[in-house]
Amino acid sequence: MILINLLPHREAARKRRRDAFNVALVASALLGGLVAGAIYLWYQSEISDQQGSNRILSVEIAKLEGQIKEIGGLESEIAALKARQQAVEDLQSDRNLPVHLLTELVRQLPDGVFIAKMVQLDQSVTLNGTAQSNERVSELLRNLGNNTPWFSKPELVEIVAASITLPTKEQKRVSNFVIKVRLVRAVEAEKAAAPAATALVPAAAVSSPAVSKVTALAPAKK
Repeated sequence: MILINLLPHREAARKRRRDAFNVALVASALLGGLVAGAIYLWYQSEISDQQGSNRILSVEIAKLEGQIKEIGGLESEIAALKARQQAVEDLQSDRNLPVHLLTELVRQLPDGVFIAKMVQLDQSVTLNGTAQSNERVSELLRNLGNNTPWFSKPELVEIVAASITLPTKEQKRVSNFVIKVRLVRAVEAEKAAAPAATALVPAAAVSSPAVSKVTALAPAKK
């Protein structure tokens, strides 16, 4: 007996293949979705962990910044204390500067030179005086620059020829001068001075205040 299949078997086979393809497609989509979801969750977990670490780092950085500010404030206070200490030490060491100023000035004056006026402003001293000649003024400049640790950077501001009348009514040519010189602080001078030069401070002048302006007539050494 011969059986003849009159059903559309080709269409049925195509439908089976289509259904299998659709099932495979859906399964692939589901698998891809699961993989993508797993990767997404893993990335989210890593991001959350990193954000937590970032928050911890931010808190620690804020603490460190606060500590740095405190250290900066302490350093400022230390610097201010050091500055005050240095100022006190300078004041204590500079109490005898007027004594050294007058003593060294008298020592370094050459013969034939006298000081008519002296003005001190901080460490700068201006000397107004008269000399027998320009050579005497040059000698005074050399003495102030080389022969004493208490003066530095002498500068001749002005020198003018003039004449004076002697007691014998004789006219004599002289040189009026203005010299500026820096008075060295006691600490610096004592470092540069010889041991013998540091023992010349009169005991009675230890408590003398700083002189801002002195007007004196100092005759030349004879």
